[in-house]
Amino acid sequence: MNLGNIGTAMVTPFTKDGAMVDYKHLAGMIEHLISNGTDTIVVLGTTGEVPTLSTEEKLDVLKYTVDQVNGRVPVIAGVGDNETYYSKIMAQKAEVAGVDGVMLVAPYYNKPNQRGIYAHFVDIAQSVTVPVMLYNIPGRTGINIAPETVAALSKVPNIQIIKEASGDLDQMSEILASTDDDFTVYSGDDGLTLPLLAVGGHGVISVAAHVVGNDMQRMITLFKEGKHAEAAKIHQALLPLIRALFAQPSPAPVKYALSKLGLCNDNVRLPIVDLSADEKVAFDEVWDHYFQLQKTFA
Repeated sequence: MNLGNIGTAMVTPFTKDGAMVDYKHLAGMIEHLISNGTDTIVVLGTTGEVPTLSTEEKLDVLKYTVDQVNGRVPVIAGVGDNETYYSKIMAQKAEVAGVDGVMLVAPYYNKPNQRGIYAHFVDIAQSVTVPVMLYNIPGRTGINIAPETVAALSKVPNIQIIKEASGDLDQMSEILASTDDDFTVYSGDDGLTLPLLAVGGHGVISVAAHVVGNDMQRMITLFKEGKHAEAAKIHQALLPLIRALFAQPSPAPVKYALSKLGLCNDNVRLPIVDLSADEKVAFDEVWDHYFQLQKTFA
């Protein structure tokens, strides 16, 4: 399955009190992403604050997104949970809703061994016909999907992609070396997009693309055209902003950035909290500096 260069892990806008999903701003967010460098929308991921959404909210957001996108770009739904059965039910419901694929995070908290991880993913993947993206993020789940497990899972026909957020380029390289060419590896870390491309990766499942999608798209295109020095210049400019977007628990910083653009308010749901006044000042300094640098490569 071709997700393009950039899949954006979309935020879930909330009303001011955080009690409800803000569908007006969600519609605007979808249009903004499609118009600004996003090739694929990933809904109900970590950035979408999916642990704070009820099952009803998850399904409503998913159906709304599929309807609003209306086939213009692929929609991937995050349906992974640490309960295999619940993940299967959500994957099946997502398929019925019309998604182009599902994303399955490694089962957190339970801490299964590699055999358990393999069995978990296979059981879910075999319950649907749509393509499956694995999501490896040890910093959040407490477990790592080992490269040999990824290689074994890549033999399951509809397991076709991995979002690798281990931060370990050696591991990503090992996955690329041990899987077929039709299995694609995407970075789950914005700052490793260019380094992963250099070792054979395909692109990024991004948070930063909410606000700098066109710049990231240009960086990737330049690299693929062999203009490595120009791509590196954008990468170097992006890094401080990317760090600022993760300096506080995500998605609080990116929602604040989006609020500066008028695309949603900056409300997040507990246990994540909004940026403090001092944190906003620190973010604004990096934000303003980036857009000064942007003039040098725009």
